[in-house]
Amino acid sequence: MITTLLTPPTGRLTQLAAAGRSATPLADGFDWLLEAVYGALLTAMSELTGIDMLGYAYMQRAYLAAICIAIIGPVVGTFLVHRELSMLSDTLAHTAFAGVALGLFLNSVFSLSVSPIITAFVVAIVTALLVELLIDHADTYGDTSLAMVLTGGFAVGSILITATGGGIAVGINAYLFGSLATVSKTDIGLLILMSLIVGAVVTLAYRPLVYVTFDAPAARAARFNVRHYKRLLVVLTAGVVVSAMQIMGVILVAAMLVIPVAAAAPVARSFKQSIWLAIIAGQLATVIGVTVAYQFGIAAGGSIVVTALLVYLGVVAGRRVRREVPLLLSAMLYRYRRRRSPKQVSADGGDERK
Repeated sequence: MITTLLTPPTGRLTQLAAAGRSATPLADGFDWLLEAVYGALLTAMSELTGIDMLGYAYMQRAYLAAICIAIIGPVVGTFLVHRELSMLSDTLAHTAFAGVALGLFLNSVFSLSVSPIITAFVVAIVTALLVELLIDHADTYGDTSLAMVLTGGFAVGSILITATGGGIAVGINAYLFGSLATVSKTDIGLLILMSLIVGAVVTLAYRPLVYVTFDAPAARAARFNVRHYKRLLVVLTAGVVVSAMQIMGVILVAAMLVIPVAAAAPVARSFKQSIWLAIIAGQLATVIGVTVAYQFGIAAGGSIVVTALLVYLGVVAGRRVRREVPLLLSAMLYRYRRRRSPKQVSADGGDERK
Protein backbone atom coordinates (compact mmCIF):
# COMPACT_ATOMS: atom_id res chain seq x y z
CA MET A 1 0.00 0.00 0.00
CA ILE A 2 2.71 2.48 0.99
CA THR A 3 4.63 1.79 -2.23
CA THR A 4 1.52 2.53 -4.26
CA LEU A 5 0.90 5.76 -2.36
CA LEU A 6 4.43 6.96 -2.93
CA THR A 7 4.17 6.66 -6.72
CA PRO A 8 3.67 9.97 -8.57
CA PRO A 9 -0.02 10.94 -9.01
CA THR A 10 0.16 10.84 -12.79
CA GLY A 11 -3.47 11.81 -13.32
CA ARG A 12 -3.10 15.15 -11.58
CA LEU A 13 0.29 15.82 -13.13
CA THR A 14 -1.20 15.15 -16.56
CA GLN A 15 -3.90 17.73 -15.88
CA LEU A 16 -1.28 20.26 -14.88
CA ALA A 17 0.71 19.58 -18.03
CA ALA A 18 -2.45 19.96 -20.11
CA ALA A 19 -3.03 23.34 -18.49
CA GLY A 20 0.38 24.45 -19.67
CA ARG A 21 2.02 24.47 -16.25
CA SER A 22 5.17 22.76 -14.96
CA ALA A 23 7.08 23.99 -18.00
CA THR A 24 10.45 24.13 -16.29
CA PRO A 25 12.52 21.53 -14.42
CA LEU A 26 12.24 23.65 -11.26
CA ALA A 27 8.43 23.71 -11.48
CA ASP A 28 8.37 19.98 -12.26
CA GLY A 29 10.55 19.28 -9.23
CA PHE A 30 8.37 21.42 -6.98
CA ASP A 31 5.20 19.69 -8.21
CA TRP A 32 6.79 16.30 -7.64
CA LEU A 33 7.87 17.17 -4.09
CA LEU A 34 4.50 18.69 -3.27
CA GLU A 35 2.34 15.93 -4.67
CA ALA A 36 4.39 12.73 -4.95
CA VAL A 37 6.27 13.13 -1.66
CA TYR A 38 4.45 15.45 0.75
CA GLY A 39 0.98 14.72 -0.64
CA ALA A 40 1.57 10.98 -0.73
CA LEU A 41 2.87 11.02 2.84
CA LEU A 42 -0.25 12.75 4.17
CA THR A 43 -2.46 10.50 2.05
CA ALA A 44 -0.76 7.48 3.62
CA MET A 45 -1.33 8.97 7.08
CA SER A 46 -4.97 9.54 6.14
CA GLU A 47 -5.46 5.89 5.23
CA LEU A 48 -3.56 4.60 8.25
CA THR A 49 -5.31 6.86 10.78
CA GLY A 50 -8.72 7.20 9.15
CA ILE A 51 -8.47 11.01 9.19
CA ASP A 52 -10.04 11.82 5.83
CA MET A 53 -9.07 15.49 5.67
CA LEU A 54 -5.37 14.60 5.44
CA GLY A 55 -6.08 13.05 2.05
CA TYR A 56 -7.60 16.18 0.53
CA ALA A 57 -5.19 18.15 -1.65
CA TYR A 58 -6.40 21.57 -0.49
CA MET A 59 -6.04 20.57 3.18
CA GLN A 60 -2.53 19.28 2.49
CA ARG A 61 -1.68 22.68 1.05
CA ALA A 62 -3.38 24.43 3.96
CA TYR A 63 -1.34 22.50 6.55
CA LEU A 64 1.91 23.17 4.70
CA ALA A 65 1.05 26.86 4.46
CA ALA A 66 0.22 26.94 8.17
CA ILE A 67 3.53 25.31 9.08
CA CYS A 68 5.47 27.85 7.01
CA ILE A 69 3.54 30.78 8.51
CA ALA A 70 4.24 29.46 12.00
CA ILE A 71 7.97 29.59 11.23
CA ILE A 72 8.45 32.91 9.45
CA GLY A 73 5.90 34.83 11.54
CA PRO A 74 7.43 34.18 14.99
CA VAL A 75 11.03 34.49 13.72
CA VAL A 76 10.50 37.99 12.32
CA GLY A 77 7.98 38.88 15.03
CA THR A 78 10.50 38.22 17.81
CA PHE A 79 12.68 41.06 16.55
CA LEU A 80 9.67 43.35 16.06
CA VAL A 81 8.21 42.76 19.51
CA HIS A 82 11.53 43.39 21.25
CA ARG A 83 11.97 46.57 19.19
CA GLU A 84 8.51 47.62 20.42
CA LEU A 85 7.21 47.65 16.83
CA SER A 86 4.40 45.13 17.20
CA MET A 87 2.04 47.48 15.35
CA LEU A 88 4.29 47.45 12.28
CA SER A 89 2.97 44.08 11.15
CA ASP A 90 -0.63 45.29 11.45
CA THR A 91 0.23 48.47 9.56
CA LEU A 92 1.82 46.56 6.70
CA ALA A 93 -1.11 44.14 6.61
CA HIS A 94 -3.56 46.99 6.11
CA THR A 95 -1.43 48.58 3.42
CA ALA A 96 -1.10 45.17 1.75
CA PHE A 97 -4.89 45.25 1.63
CA ALA A 98 -4.58 48.44 -0.41
CA GLY A 99 -2.11 46.61 -2.66
CA VAL A 100 -4.55 43.74 -3.19
CA ALA A 101 -7.33 46.23 -3.96
CA LEU A 102 -5.01 47.99 -6.42
CA GLY A 103 -4.30 44.75 -8.27
CA LEU A 104 -7.98 43.83 -8.47
CA PHE A 105 -8.82 47.40 -9.53
CA LEU A 106 -6.29 47.34 -12.38
CA ASN A 107 -7.58 43.97 -13.54
CA SER A 108 -11.19 45.13 -13.43
CA VAL A 109 -10.86 48.60 -14.97
CA PHE A 110 -8.02 48.10 -17.45
CA SER A 111 -8.53 44.37 -18.17
CA LEU A 112 -5.01 43.51 -17.02
CA SER A 113 -3.78 40.23 -15.57
CA VAL A 114 -1.79 41.54 -12.62
CA SER A 115 -1.54 39.23 -9.62
CA PRO A 116 -2.90 40.98 -6.49
CA ILE A 117 -0.08 39.32 -4.53
CA ILE A 118 2.51 41.17 -6.64
CA THR A 119 0.84 44.56 -6.17
CA ALA A 120 0.40 43.84 -2.45
CA PHE A 121 4.08 42.94 -2.13
CA VAL A 122 5.22 46.13 -3.93
CA VAL A 123 2.90 48.37 -1.88
CA ALA A 124 3.89 46.68 1.39
CA ILE A 125 7.63 47.08 0.71
CA VAL A 126 7.26 50.75 -0.23
CA THR A 127 5.16 51.29 2.89
CA ALA A 128 7.69 49.47 5.07
CA LEU A 129 10.48 51.78 3.92
CA LEU A 130 8.21 54.81 4.36
CA VAL A 131 7.35 53.78 7.91
CA GLU A 132 11.01 53.33 8.80
CA LEU A 133 11.71 56.79 7.37
CA LEU A 134 8.87 58.35 9.37
CA ILE A 135 9.97 56.68 12.60
CA ASP A 136 13.53 57.94 12.15
CA HIS A 137 12.87 61.48 10.90
CA ALA A 138 9.28 62.59 11.55
CA ASP A 139 8.58 64.71 14.63
CA THR A 140 6.01 62.22 15.92
CA TYR A 141 6.00 59.18 18.13
CA GLY A 142 6.61 55.87 16.39
CA ASP A 143 3.11 54.53 17.08
CA THR A 144 1.62 57.75 15.69
CA SER A 145 3.38 57.22 12.37
CA LEU A 146 2.23 53.60 12.30
CA ALA A 147 -1.38 54.58 13.04
CA MET A 148 -1.41 57.18 10.26
CA VAL A 149 -0.02 54.78 7.67
CA LEU A 150 -2.34 51.97 8.82
CA THR A 151 -5.51 54.04 8.48
CA GLY A 152 -4.27 55.63 5.26
CA GLY A 153 -3.62 52.24 3.66
CA PHE A 154 -7.02 50.89 4.60
CA ALA A 155 -8.66 54.09 3.36
CA VAL A 156 -6.99 53.78 -0.05
CA GLY A 157 -8.11 50.16 -0.26
CA SER A 158 -11.71 51.05 0.51
CA ILE A 159 -11.66 53.82 -2.12
CA LEU A 160 -10.39 51.42 -4.79
CA ILE A 161 -13.08 48.88 -3.91
CA THR A 162 -15.93 51.38 -4.09
CA ALA A 163 -14.53 53.05 -7.23
CA THR A 164 -15.64 50.03 -9.25
CA GLY A 165 -19.12 50.02 -7.77
CA GLY A 166 -18.22 47.17 -5.43
CA GLY A 167 -17.42 44.87 -8.32
CA ILE A 168 -14.15 43.68 -6.79
CA ALA A 169 -15.53 43.31 -3.26
CA VAL A 170 -16.23 39.60 -3.77
CA GLY A 171 -12.69 38.94 -4.96
CA ILE A 172 -11.15 40.69 -1.98
CA ASN A 173 -13.08 38.78 0.71
CA ALA A 174 -10.66 35.84 0.59
CA TYR A 175 -7.77 38.23 1.25
CA LEU A 176 -9.59 39.95 4.11
CA PHE A 177 -10.52 36.87 6.12
CA GLY A 178 -8.38 34.07 4.69
CA SER A 179 -9.54 30.80 3.18
CA LEU A 180 -8.34 27.22 3.27
CA ALA A 181 -9.79 26.41 -0.14
CA THR A 182 -8.00 29.22 -2.00
CA VAL A 183 -4.44 28.26 -1.00
CA SER A 184 -2.80 27.46 -4.33
CA LYS A 185 0.53 25.95 -5.32
CA THR A 186 1.74 29.45 -6.06
CA ASP A 187 0.94 30.49 -2.49
CA ILE A 188 2.79 27.45 -1.17
CA GLY A 189 5.79 28.21 -3.35
CA LEU A 190 5.80 31.81 -2.13
CA LEU A 191 5.64 30.73 1.51
CA ILE A 192 8.43 28.18 1.09
CA LEU A 193 10.58 30.76 -0.70
CA MET A 194 9.87 33.29 2.05
CA SER A 195 10.77 30.70 4.69
CA LEU A 196 14.12 30.08 3.01
CA ILE A 197 14.81 33.82 2.69
CA VAL A 198 13.89 34.57 6.31
CA GLY A 199 15.93 31.63 7.57
CA ALA A 200 18.98 32.61 5.52
CA VAL A 201 18.82 36.32 6.42
CA VAL A 202 18.30 35.77 10.14
CA THR A 203 21.07 33.15 10.25
CA LEU A 204 23.59 35.34 8.42
CA ALA A 205 22.63 38.64 10.07
CA TYR A 206 21.62 37.36 13.51
CA ARG A 207 24.27 39.22 15.53
CA PRO A 208 23.74 42.69 13.99
CA LEU A 209 19.95 42.25 14.09
CA VAL A 210 20.10 41.47 17.81
CA TYR A 211 22.41 44.47 18.37
CA VAL A 212 20.03 46.79 16.50
CA THR A 213 17.00 45.36 18.29
CA PHE A 214 18.27 45.91 21.83
CA ASP A 215 20.92 48.63 21.63
CA ALA A 216 21.19 50.71 18.46
CA PRO A 217 23.98 52.97 19.87
CA ALA A 218 26.06 49.89 20.69
CA ALA A 219 25.41 48.59 17.18
CA ARG A 220 26.74 51.85 15.74
CA ALA A 221 29.76 51.61 18.03
CA ALA A 222 30.33 48.09 16.70
CA ARG A 223 30.27 49.62 13.19
CA PHE A 224 27.05 47.98 12.09
CA ASN A 225 24.95 49.87 9.57
CA VAL A 226 21.93 50.36 11.83
CA ARG A 227 19.74 51.96 9.17
CA HIS A 228 20.47 49.11 6.77
CA TYR A 229 19.44 46.41 9.26
CA LYS A 230 16.33 48.31 10.31
CA ARG A 231 15.25 48.49 6.68
CA LEU A 232 16.09 44.83 6.21
CA LEU A 233 13.80 43.90 9.10
CA VAL A 234 10.82 45.94 7.86
CA VAL A 235 11.21 44.53 4.34
CA LEU A 236 11.23 40.99 5.77
CA THR A 237 8.10 41.88 7.72
CA ALA A 238 6.40 43.06 4.53
CA GLY A 239 7.30 39.81 2.79
CA VAL A 240 5.98 37.69 5.66
CA VAL A 241 2.71 39.62 5.83
CA VAL A 242 2.00 39.39 2.10
CA SER A 243 2.93 35.72 1.78
CA ALA A 244 0.78 34.73 4.77
CA MET A 245 -2.34 36.80 4.16
CA GLN A 246 -3.92 34.30 1.73
CA ILE A 247 -4.63 31.84 4.54
CA MET A 248 -4.66 34.20 7.56
CA GLY A 249 -6.47 37.14 6.02
CA VAL A 250 -5.26 40.75 5.97
CA ILE A 251 -7.05 41.62 9.20
CA LEU A 252 -5.54 38.80 11.28
CA VAL A 253 -2.17 38.05 9.69
CA ALA A 254 -0.32 40.36 12.10
CA ALA A 255 -1.36 38.15 15.02
CA MET A 256 1.09 35.42 13.98
CA LEU A 257 3.98 37.86 14.32
CA VAL A 258 2.98 38.92 17.83
CA ILE A 259 0.98 36.36 19.82
CA PRO A 260 3.43 33.40 19.62
CA VAL A 261 6.23 35.76 20.63
CA ALA A 262 4.17 37.00 23.58
CA ALA A 263 3.56 33.39 24.60
CA ALA A 264 7.26 32.53 24.44
CA ALA A 265 8.62 35.62 26.20
CA PRO A 266 7.57 34.76 29.79
CA VAL A 267 9.26 31.34 29.76
CA ALA A 268 12.28 31.89 27.51
CA ARG A 269 15.69 32.20 29.17
CA SER A 270 17.43 33.79 26.20
CA PHE A 271 16.59 35.63 23.00
CA LYS A 272 17.47 32.65 20.83
CA GLN A 273 15.35 30.36 22.98
CA SER A 274 12.44 32.79 22.69
CA ILE A 275 12.57 32.40 18.89
CA TRP A 276 12.36 28.60 19.11
CA LEU A 277 9.60 28.66 21.72
CA ALA A 278 7.65 31.18 19.62
CA ILE A 279 7.91 28.83 16.63
CA ILE A 280 6.59 25.95 18.74
CA ALA A 281 3.69 28.09 19.98
CA GLY A 282 2.99 29.13 16.39
CA GLN A 283 2.98 25.53 15.18
CA LEU A 284 0.47 24.55 17.86
CA ALA A 285 -1.77 27.48 16.98
CA THR A 286 -1.72 27.01 13.20
CA VAL A 287 -2.06 23.22 13.04
CA ILE A 288 -4.85 23.12 15.63
CA GLY A 289 -6.47 26.22 14.14
CA VAL A 290 -6.55 24.80 10.60
CA THR A 291 -8.01 21.54 11.92
CA VAL A 292 -10.74 23.36 13.85
CA ALA A 293 -11.49 25.58 10.85
CA TYR A 294 -12.03 22.52 8.66
CA GLN A 295 -14.13 20.65 11.22
CA PHE A 296 -16.52 23.55 11.91
CA GLY A 297 -16.41 25.33 8.54
CA ILE A 298 -15.13 28.61 9.97
CA ALA A 299 -12.52 31.13 8.81
CA ALA A 300 -8.99 29.73 9.10
CA GLY A 301 -7.46 33.04 10.18
CA GLY A 302 -9.90 33.54 13.04
CA SER A 303 -9.52 29.95 14.20
CA ILE A 304 -5.72 30.19 14.21
CA VAL A 305 -5.68 33.49 16.11
CA VAL A 306 -8.13 32.28 18.78
CA THR A 307 -6.03 29.14 19.22
CA ALA A 308 -2.89 31.27 19.52
CA LEU A 309 -4.58 33.37 22.20
CA LEU A 310 -5.51 30.21 24.09
CA VAL A 311 -1.89 29.06 23.89
CA TYR A 312 -0.78 32.43 25.26
CA LEU A 313 -3.32 32.32 28.10
CA GLY A 314 -2.28 28.76 28.87
CA VAL A 315 1.37 29.80 29.15
CA VAL A 316 0.53 32.77 31.39
CA ALA A 317 -1.75 30.68 33.60
CA GLY A 318 0.78 27.85 33.79
CA ARG A 319 3.55 30.25 34.76
CA ARG A 320 1.39 31.81 37.44
CA VAL A 321 0.41 28.42 38.83
CA ARG A 322 4.04 27.32 38.85
CA ARG A 323 4.97 30.43 40.81
CA GLU A 324 2.01 30.57 43.19
CA VAL A 325 1.44 26.90 44.04
CA PRO A 326 4.75 26.40 45.96
CA LEU A 327 4.03 29.56 47.98
CA LEU A 328 0.50 28.40 48.71
CA LEU A 329 1.69 24.95 49.76
CA SER A 330 4.34 26.48 52.03
CA ALA A 331 1.73 28.70 53.67
CA MET A 332 -0.64 25.77 54.18
CA LEU A 333 2.16 23.65 55.67
CA TYR A 334 3.12 26.48 58.03
CA ARG A 335 -0.47 26.86 59.25
CA TYR A 336 -0.81 23.11 59.69
CA ARG A 337 2.33 22.98 61.84
CA ARG A 338 1.10 25.87 63.97
CA ARG A 339 -2.16 24.08 64.65
CA ARG A 340 -0.34 20.87 65.54
CA SER A 341 2.10 22.61 67.90
CA PRO A 342 0.70 22.90 71.48
CA LYS A 343 2.82 25.92 72.32
CA GLN A 344 4.77 28.64 70.55
CA VAL A 345 8.02 29.24 72.40
CA SER A 346 9.49 32.70 72.11
CA ALA A 347 13.15 33.47 71.64
CA ASP A 348 13.71 34.09 75.38
CA GLY A 349 12.18 30.75 76.36
CA GLY A 350 8.79 32.12 77.44
CA ASP A 351 5.39 31.04 76.18
CA GLU A 352 3.96 33.46 73.61
CA ARG A 353 0.39 32.27 74.34
CA LYS A 354 0.37 33.58 77.92
